[in-house]
Amino acid sequence: MHYALLDTAIYIDVWESDRHQTLLASLRRGVIVRHSAVVLSELYRGARTATALKRVIDLYRLARPCWAPDEGDWHTAGRVLRQLGVHNGWGRGRLWQLQNDVLIALTARKYGTTVVTTNRGDFEILSRHIRFAAIYA
Repeated sequence: MHYALLDTAIYIDVWESDRHQTLLASLRRGVIVRHSAVVLSELYRGARTATALKRVIDLYRLARPCWAPDEGDWHTAGRVLRQLGVHNGWGRGRLWQLQNDVLIALTARKYGTTVVTTNRGDFEILSRHIRFAAIYA
């Protein structure tokens, strides 16, 4: 069985503009979508309207199982982010922006699943340090 983790931007695009319907229809035929605790947290943090909040709460209720990074993933994330910072001269702000994406990539790797994202740039950078599969919308 194949699985996919949808990145935060996919949910936002679908909820706000109904984008990616062809991609989602294709995924439904061949994979089971699992949910990332990191993505659910990002969605909750960004919910600014009652409608958005209801969608996030409803998704959380449906998101079983919900995959989350474990202690080892957090340790690896710190190591990867340090390497990226040293190699690229990036400061805390840029590394902070990447932290959740690193955790999503590590979760995908752990479960052998594919990340579905619109964030090609950041996930391609991460793919040089973390082995995981991605589909770019």
